[in-house]
Amino acid sequence: MRRVIAHVDMDAFYVSVELQRRPELRGKPVVVAGSGARAVVTTASYEARKFGVFSATPAAWARRRCPDAIFIPPDFEAYRARSREVMAVLKEHIERVEVVGLDEAYLDLTGIDRPKAAARRVKVAVLENTGLCCSIGIGPNKLVAKMASDADKPDGFVVLSREMAMERFGPQPPGLVPGIGPKTAERLKARGIETLRQLAETSDDELAEMFGGRLGPHLARLARFEDDRQIETVRIAKSESRETTFETDLRGLDALEPVLEKLTGQLCETLVKQGNSGRTIGIKVRLDDFSTHTRAKSIAEPTNELPTVLSVARQLLRDFNPPRPVRLLGVGVSGLDHGETTAAAAGQLELSL
Repeated sequence: MRRVIAHVDMDAFYVSVELQRRPELRGKPVVVAGSGARAVVTTASYEARKFGVFSATPAAWARRRCPDAIFIPPDFEAYRARSREVMAVLKEHIERVEVVGLDEAYLDLTGIDRPKAAARRVKVAVLENTGLCCSIGIGPNKLVAKMASDADKPDGFVVLSREMAMERFGPQPPGLVPGIGPKTAERLKARGIETLRQLAETSDDELAEMFGGRLGPHLARLARFEDDRQIETVRIAKSESRETTFETDLRGLDALEPVLEKLTGQLCETLVKQGNSGRTIGIKVRLDDFSTHTRAKSIAEPTNELPTVLSVARQLLRDFNPPRPVRLLGVGVSGLDHGETTAAAAGQLELSL
């Protein structure tokens, strides 16, 4: 049976929630961002995006770029509550829903009679029940659906086949596709591969020589919009972490260890509430030169106890002993819900928030 996947992406979700509470700001450049010196933009209204202000833009730069913008501090408790409302609407209409964030989800429309009509009903239902607008992309797999949902924002509804996606996005740079990061895009550009079409036409052998036997061919598959990932209706957390970016860089263990203790306390409190524990404990350190370093250690038994996690994390930090001022510090526990963690996984622990 031919697969039909839809990707639902809420339009400027955090800003949209704020505008419902502050309707007088509609039509104005609105930016949801923290107030610290190193705060970044969480979401910007489409009026603000015209000035080049997007998610992850430094807030200080955004203020200079768009001096008339109204800045609002994020209220994640409210965003989570509204997200639950949106996801409840999706699940009322579609049986198989994979929630991938507060503001996006995949719908499995395979086998549904008139899937496009079903997706349009979902779009209308979200607006009627929550007052929030979304864009929907439909394709034969997750990748095409996600690219389609972003192709005509806001309030978009785009249906693409794999071949149509290759034609539509072929002239665009590889970095447009999720999974191809800036560093990879730069390496491709250095080899003369500046578009998705060029990447799709590059042989697997050549890409394997550049990026290795697994990553190289994978990049070509992305450029050809080939994706066999299935809809996961239950997502099991594999790790939990906490991190913070400092207003000013911190130097030395005496300054860093109290922060590590606070972060570890927050982490363990969450793990206990969730009933989760893990065997691999790791730290993440970003220095003032923006280099990021991770260290991890696996222990004999899964744990969520503060003394144990803190003891391991503190020793990892002391062993690393940051040689430069520290911009960001994080701590995490991985291998949740299953105790087996290989040494390789421990050495490559990623702390994601």
